[in-house]
Amino acid sequence: MEAQTEIQSYLERGKQALAEGQPREAAIAFAHAAQIDPENPKVHLGLAEANLGLGDYQVVTLACKKVEELQPEGGQESLLARALLALLEKRYDQALSYVDQYIAQDPANAYAHALRSYLLQALGQYYDAGLARSRAARLSYGGRFERAFPPLEESFGFGYRGVPPSPSPNAPTSPSQPLPQEQTPWSQRSQLQRQATRGRFILSRYPRLITNTLIFINIAVFLVEVFLSQNLFIDENVLYQMGGEVSQVGDYWRIFTAMFLHANILHIFLNMLSLFLIGSATEVFYGKIRYLIIYLASGIVGGLATYFLMPATVLSVGASGAIFGVFGALGAFYIMNRRALGPFGQGAIINWLFWLGLNLALGFAPGSNIAVSDHIGGLITGLVLGFLLGRPLERRIL
Repeated sequence: MEAQTEIQSYLERGKQALAEGQPREAAIAFAHAAQIDPENPKVHLGLAEANLGLGDYQVVTLACKKVEELQPEGGQESLLARALLALLEKRYDQALSYVDQYIAQDPANAYAHALRSYLLQALGQYYDAGLARSRAARLSYGGRFERAFPPLEESFGFGYRGVPPSPSPNAPTSPSQPLPQEQTPWSQRSQLQRQATRGRFILSRYPRLITNTLIFINIAVFLVEVFLSQNLFIDENVLYQMGGEVSQVGDYWRIFTAMFLHANILHIFLNMLSLFLIGSATEVFYGKIRYLIIYLASGIVGGLATYFLMPATVLSVGASGAIFGVFGALGAFYIMNRRALGPFGQGAIINWLFWLGLNLALGFAPGSNIAVSDHIGGLITGLVLGFLLGRPLERRIL
């Protein structure tokens, strides 16, 4: 019962985000729901609707086919799924027919009316499109569904044209231009193309995949440390043998291995808790590949700073440099998007600066036994990479 309530909460959140012109946030909400119930057709339909707004038409196709697979004998969700597939192939009349059938069964679905308005505009029926648009706005309490559909010609006037900040290579610029992902039918794509698309679809359902994997690796390594030390406070010899960093030794490979070692149970608990709290959001904001690059690069640069700045005989371990890099990238994202985020953005930046100052102060506190150089090196790297790899909220995050 609790799981169903949580799924419904994510579904409602996703629908509201679509109505407010935030397909990326909608995709995140639907992805969370997919983690709880991967066999729910409503969840996959939501993923299709969100990715349509993001311009990822391959994922839309896979999600719609998944809905049809889950409803082999038909159903409400399969009607909208077929409508979206027909839209991608620019068969607007057929798509409109499916939408009308859906609305006959569920007239209170705001997205269905918004989709109907979009299709009517594509067919040049502007008056009826305006009525459908008004109905969608009423049902969604003022939602405009901007960026929920592929853009139409400027000459179409009002409506759901997507309004992207700049033309996207995945989005058509006119009704005569075919959708890029549909130039090659699914049946004619190579096995490699199909596998790549399936992989992207699967990954879209697990927004915390990299964060959870990194936490798992760190905990697994710590359990090995505990087994070898027979203690929750790890022996320094064990840490050294497993790759702890000591600049006097001169083994540069230890800069990398030390990122996954921790000195005691409290050390790993605080680091993994921090990674879970800030890493989850950062992974969503930057995407899995960029996020992993930020994490590893920050940890390595932090390790280099420790190698050259810390006393030569000090044994250094921990993921703090990498985590500070993730924290820096999160701050970079808030700063880049402070205007788009509005009041929330200003509050997020102030909150970020507070925790940054607190953590740096703890590092400089007497007797803290914290490698401040590792923290600062990771933080600076994360900030720089955050600005270089970050994308504005209006653009799709890969």
